[in-house]
Amino acid sequence: MSPIQKFLTTWSLALVAGWLTLKALSYVGGLISILLTAALVAFLLNYPVSALKTVLPRSIAAALVYISSALVVTLLFVTLLPPVFNQAAQLVTNFPSLLEQSQEKLASFQAWSDERSLPIDVELLTSQFLERIQSIVGSTAKTGVNVVLGTFDWFVDFIFILVISFYMLIDGERLWNLFTGILNPIIQTELTAALQRNLRQFVTGQLLLGAFMAITLACAFWLLNVPFFLLFAVFIGLMELIPFIGATLGIGAVAIIVLFINVWLALKVLVVAVVIQQVKDNLIAPKLMGNLTGLSPVLIFVALLLGARVGGLLGVILAIPLTGAAKSLAEVLADPMLPPQTGSFFRNPLQRRKTVELQENAAISQR
Repeated sequence: MSPIQKFLTTWSLALVAGWLTLKALSYVGGLISILLTAALVAFLLNYPVSALKTVLPRSIAAALVYISSALVVTLLFVTLLPPVFNQAAQLVTNFPSLLEQSQEKLASFQAWSDERSLPIDVELLTSQFLERIQSIVGSTAKTGVNVVLGTFDWFVDFIFILVISFYMLIDGERLWNLFTGILNPIIQTELTAALQRNLRQFVTGQLLLGAFMAITLACAFWLLNVPFFLLFAVFIGLMELIPFIGATLGIGAVAIIVLFINVWLALKVLVVAVVIQQVKDNLIAPKLMGNLTGLSPVLIFVALLLGARVGGLLGVILAIPLTGAAKSLAEVLADPMLPPQTGSFFRNPLQRRKTVELQENAAISQR
């Protein structure tokens, strides 16, 4: 075959294989989400376990870290969730009155625009907006019913995640070596290092950035006397976990809600949140995360879409570090001095057995 034919054949087969892989993964998306969540929990908790295993057995260190983490999470839930849920309930209760107030303001604005013969139809815009709000509320209500009906499944998945992550924490290194043992040693080493580097920087960085946004915005909104300030700050902090676009979507949603309360207050909220976001993006994020992937924005958004298609929200969160690891592995594969350019992609068990036999024979001859 000519070089062009080889190129077209190779990429056609790669696209078909990728499509078939995505179709296969979609059938086991729930299982993949459970395993990925458990692996992520074990990965994050592995750092304190590694520090403690120098003085304690790994199983005991893992148990201590697990119990301590559970206590910290429980404390956060007990102290943070009640006021957040309380403000959320108040917002839902007061939302109809906020809509009435906004309609009155829009009616006065319509009268003002009519006096000046401005081509603005506030009634049409209001009706379209209210229809959109009603559809969102209806879909949210259906989602809430589905969440209530699926609570038992969520609880079972949560138990599975806890159990699997604990055993991964105890014996994760051996399982990973067993899983990647079929690869060439150079490829296995590079894949492990790339995943550790990208996951450590990206996941821990996103968690710290989300905490930064939630804390700073809570203080700023409190100083501005924003109603439901804690709910809005925590919501934007959680949206920060979605790479690149999460915080922007969260800030936009909060500004629209505050717009029903007060226009000038919504403008203040938008300006303060954007300023804090710029401080985060330009001063804090580069120090925490650096240049993780070196990928183009188009490829990043494609990775986010594929992550959402395969693993939902968790897939979106993990899409960037996994893409960065894939990029590092692709650089190794494209290096003409490294496998598979200079050898096989997979480990040859016969060659390994032969190497062991040669080592044993050499040891016997030395005796």
